[in-house]
Amino acid sequence: MITCSAPGKVYLFGEHAVVYGQTAICCAVELRTRVHAEKSDDVQILSVLGNTGFDMDVHPYISHVIRMMCDLADIKGVRLHIESELPVGSGLGSSAAVTVASIYALNHLYDCGLSLDEVAKAAHVIERKVQGSASPTDTYVSTMGGVVMVPQRRKISLLKCPIIIGNTNRFSSTKELVGNVADLRNEFPSVIDPILSNIGQMSKLAEELVTKHDYLTLGKLMNVNQGLLDAIGVGSFELSSLVYAARNSGAISAKITGAGGGGCMFALAEDEEVFQVAKSIEDVGGEAIITKNTREGVRMESFNG
Repeated sequence: MITCSAPGKVYLFGEHAVVYGQTAICCAVELRTRVHAEKSDDVQILSVLGNTGFDMDVHPYISHVIRMMCDLADIKGVRLHIESELPVGSGLGSSAAVTVASIYALNHLYDCGLSLDEVAKAAHVIERKVQGSASPTDTYVSTMGGVVMVPQRRKISLLKCPIIIGNTNRFSSTKELVGNVADLRNEFPSVIDPILSNIGQMSKLAEELVTKHDYLTLGKLMNVNQGLLDAIGVGSFELSSLVYAARNSGAISAKITGAGGGGCMFALAEDEEVFQVAKSIEDVGGEAIITKNTREGVRMESFNG
């Protein structure tokens, strides 16, 4: 059996805008999805979503991974057991993490010889098949780790401050929300295109701030980014409640991450404010998770046989 894991992520800047070629900054976080893989006589996929065989409805990402890897290796059957610290449909890159970790596990289990770049590209192809439209950002960051400027794929300094994630526990559909933004852009291109462009410009300004660890100024831009995400219709009452609770309790900044509509927000805070910010998120009905940026992307954790 082989066990591999890949991290989730938060967007400092640029979700939705990155779909249209704008610059974004994405940060891997130390919340991981683990895939335990072993050869078997048939296909078995086990997760919190259920226990299935090859199933494009319940386990579309993993089923696509198995189909793709069958083109590279003689896979007669395989058993994949998924365990994750990432809630599904939360904006933390759960689909990217399970896809990347599954490819990496089968890559080593069957000695396919894929490089990290090839793992990231293959995972993006699968996300596009399932979601219809997807940025390569999530899969690249889950594979490579760190803090990454995209589409440049340039690593910048790691964050040195804590990250507090607030989960609304409300599921959101990335495919649906990306489609809603596309519809709004088609209806009002002269209004929506400048908003997406401004989000991209903030990402470029933020690179130097991340490098200098100037989190106070960075936080001001992140809060503006949050306002623009609300403007394109991807916010929600639940997310706003968590965002403002975190800000009002001393967070440097707070914004949603990912597709929006539900799922998660996150806050940056000074060390001494972390537990106060986490409590404020819980006080308004959210689930608080304290984590940090991680340098590591996908990794092998064990390999027996």
